[in-house]
Order: sequence, then C-alpha cells, then structure tokens
Amino acid sequence: MSEKTIMLVCAAGMSTSLLVSKMQKAAEEKGIEAKIFATAAADADAKIETEQPDVLMLGPQVSYMLDDFKGRVNIPVEVINMQDYGMMNGPKVLDEALSLLN
Repeated sequence: MSEKTIMLVCAAGMSTSLLVSKMQKAAEEKGIEAKIFATAAADADAKIETEQPDVLMLGPQVSYMLDDFKGRVNIPVEVINMQDYGMMNGPKVLDEALSLLN
C-alpha cells in the first residue's frame, strides 16, 4: 500500500495534535506508511489543495462541517467518533480512517 495522507480538521488545530501523534505511532507499529496531520478548520481548504489528503477526518467539534466538505471534496470525509476522540484513541481513529479508503 502506498503512503496514505490523513488530514484531521478541528476548530483550532491544537487538540488534535496529540491524536495525530498517537495515530502516527499506531501506523508505525502496523507497518503502515501514513502522513497524518491536523489543521484548523479555517485553513482546511488551503491544506486540501497543497497536501491532497486521501481521507479527511473531522473533530467532533466541527462535525457541522461534514455535509459542506462532502459536497466539495472527492475524498472520504467522516467525523471522528466522539468517544475515540475524547480518549485520544489513535489506533481506533487510524483504523476508521483506513477503512474509509477501502
């Protein structure tokens, strides 16, 4: 499998940085090549253009943007499960993101 780019979008880009590192660690442990990064909702469009992610995961706090993104991008978009997000469950969120790619 070639490298997958997973983009997380949250309100300010801060709360998800911990989740990104946990997802990255889980990917390394599974031998999955993944580029995972977080961005603030305000910068999401610019990042989609420059990074061309394979999948977009929205933090629960920006779940209201789901339909907007789905209408504009040609990649899978999903809201991160609130419980997984709250517990910063990197492996679970990674699995969710990868399942959207298949």
